[in-house]
Amino acid sequence: MKICITSEGNTLDSQVDGRFGRCQYFIIVDTQTLEFEAIQNPNIEAMGGAGIQSAQLVASKQVKAVLTGNVGPNAFQTLQAAGIDIFAGASGTVKDIVEKYKKGEFKLTQNPSVSSKYGMPGKNK
Repeated sequence: MKICITSEGNTLDSQVDGRFGRCQYFIIVDTQTLEFEAIQNPNIEAMGGAGIQSAQLVASKQVKAVLTGNVGPNAFQTLQAAGIDIFAGASGTVKDIVEKYKKGEFKLTQNPSVSSKYGMPGKNK
């Protein structure tokens, strides 16, 4: 199964990025083999719509779940519409998050964890 973890870097040893729409990288990981693809987020500097655009990018990779620190309302709605499970509150390394996910240690997120505009340049991070 493929899952997506927001990351500050492009390896499994990188720290989880607390932002979804404006994270540095999306790490797409196969939970069976730990093979992964690191995608630099093209929406980091977007003036608006970063959450939606990032969610569409992730959905195009046919992932079953997203694990991140926080997710705003627009990204949440877009991911949910694509049938992707969302798990907010992740922290640590990407590799640790994969292991915790495989053990079922995350609770499905039912609502956005932050307001819109979270993580915008000049706003809270």
